[in-house]
Amino acid sequence: MKMHRTIICVIACVLLQAGITLGQSQEQVAGAAMSSGVFPVGLGATFINGQTYYLINFMPEVGFGNFGLGLNVNLRYGTDGKLRSDYNSFSDYLRMIRYARWAQKGDPFYIRIGQLDNALLGHGFIMEGYENSSSYDLRRTGMELDLNFNQFGIESMTSDLAHAGISGVRGYVKPLKLTPLDKIPVVNNFEIGATYVTDRTVNANITTDPSNINQRIDGHSMSIYGFDAGLPLLAYKTVKSTLYMDYAKIVDYGNGAAAGIDFRFSGMGLVTINAKYERQFNGDQFIPSYFNALYELDRYTGSVSSFRSKADSLRTITKNEGNYGSIVVSILNTFNIIGKYQAPVGVRDAGFFHAVLDVPDVIPSIVLNGGYDRKNIGSLFKLDENSLLYAEVGYKPVSFMIVSTVYQWTWALDNNGNYVSQKRIEPKVSFVYQF
Repeated sequence: MKMHRTIICVIACVLLQAGITLGQSQEQVAGAAMSSGVFPVGLGATFINGQTYYLINFMPEVGFGNFGLGLNVNLRYGTDGKLRSDYNSFSDYLRMIRYARWAQKGDPFYIRIGQLDNALLGHGFIMEGYENSSSYDLRRTGMELDLNFNQFGIESMTSDLAHAGISGVRGYVKPLKLTPLDKIPVVNNFEIGATYVTDRTVNANITTDPSNINQRIDGHSMSIYGFDAGLPLLAYKTVKSTLYMDYAKIVDYGNGAAAGIDFRFSGMGLVTINAKYERQFNGDQFIPSYFNALYELDRYTGSVSSFRSKADSLRTITKNEGNYGSIVVSILNTFNIIGKYQAPVGVRDAGFFHAVLDVPDVIPSIVLNGGYDRKNIGSLFKLDENSLLYAEVGYKPVSFMIVSTVYQWTWALDNNGNYVSQKRIEPKVSFVYQF
């Protein structure tokens, strides 16, 4: 208990020292120079696998110019008054930091440490939408680090700073900027890149022995490399578009390629739209965007008698063509809709769907947000081990109070190595102190 009191006191002191004023979250408004902060405090109950816990939740989020910090501290007490053992090691305490960042992706220098919500490298043919924390009990502390020197630069990420995990890097160069053709607008941003991502997690590349289905082969790490090129078509302040091509190879497995176009529109700060479409040409034993939102659950599920892994699923994939599309719509920087869909042509029960709805303060006094992920699409909205779901519905009786219910449907390993569903319902009364 002494440790928990100390942590809470430190958080409070840091926020009081900031001396910051009311404003929007720096995570929501890119490049905002004004310092801002919010300190939500939630009180409620959590029901985890049939057991009741009383919840005290602190989720402060502050910004100082380019610097942003978000915390997520959950204290859950059982009906016997004992604290749930969520914090048993240094890494458990480290994951209280939801994120800390400097600047935004695309700036000359960008770094984010903590929870990765939508990690992307390049055009996303190898990694797109990756999340290193698929549930509260599986949270990790990762890092994104980008350097942009105009003529060239790098993008990089790691999923877990405390343990072996996923690491990726993409280097790129804009060759025309190194020649007299630098004077040509739009085209001078022609870009060539190379990407390498590897997963060193145990069981990242475990497969079945073809001669004995009960025998497993540990291939150790799973690695993918690729190359890409992008040619700008439009490069105006409000409208941008790039035509691109990608190639990727999964080491010891297959390869694939894609050709696509993206579109970005920003209308006077009222509406922003980011969309893209690509045609994918997948060879045998190849999956595009291998590291995606559901990867942490797909990697491996094992028990004494059986197992399944994403690497093993590559063995059965045959050459195919696929379509991929995504769209992100933001209205007044508050109403956000995200949708992503990928599926091979003519193949049933394959592909994935990812959707997010975020409606803060659009409807007066109403809080509404949620997210949904599904793989192996057959029935799009069926909740099973192929899906993740969360939703929060609430009401603001007064400006500093939120009465809401949070619903989470996630999956976690049991003692036999199988995934079992975790349904969590958290009624909450949150007091939001803005400063």
